Amino acid sequence: MSLKYSTTTADYMKWDEMTNLVRRLAKDGNYKMSLLIAIACFWGLRISDILALHWDTILYVDEFTIKEKKTGKMRTIHINPQLKRHISDCYDKIKPVSVKSPILVSQKGTTFSIQRINMLLKEIKVKYKLKVKNFSTHSFRKTFGRQVYNQNSENAELALVKLMELFNHSSIGITKRYLGLRQEELLQTYDSLSFN
Repeated sequence: MSLKYSTTTADYMKWDEMTNLVRRLAKDGNYKMSLLIAIACFWGLRISDILALHWDTILYVDEFTIKEKKTGKMRTIHINPQLKRHISDCYDKIKPVSVKSPILVSQKGTTFSIQRINMLLKEIKVKYKLKVKNFSTHSFRKTFGRQVYNQNSENAELALVKLMELFNHSSIGITKRYLGLRQEELLQTYDSLSFN
């Protein structure tokens, strides 16, 4: 837990570590957290937007459009076929009261708070011995960004433009800083020097 009034920056997970975690959580019967982590990493949405989702929004469609709470901008999400299957499996296991129910409801019947989810993530980090340092709900948005960037490394500038649009950032510089790329590039400068 961070000190009061201090700031910590969430770290991203490696994609294979994230997908393994999603599988392990489902195998262990923790379908809600498995679903949360999967959709957060596949869509790159902020946690506030994920908590506002209902089953009927994501269950029987190939894509949907939301109005982002933070920016007020519209964003259309396409649902990957593998993720769609995982959503359906989680729905069958969770057995919500109604298809109109929010996707992340606690045992008390209320939507999870961000603070509660972050507490659960800290427990998951310990239980599953995750290597990610600062692990929070924001780690998944960064995981999404890093995966998009890494998959398009042959055309990194195009990947950054896409991410800038998806994240609704005002510049590529902000997106690079957000993903931690700026700092990595600066540190790599030292390794580029040699005695030759």
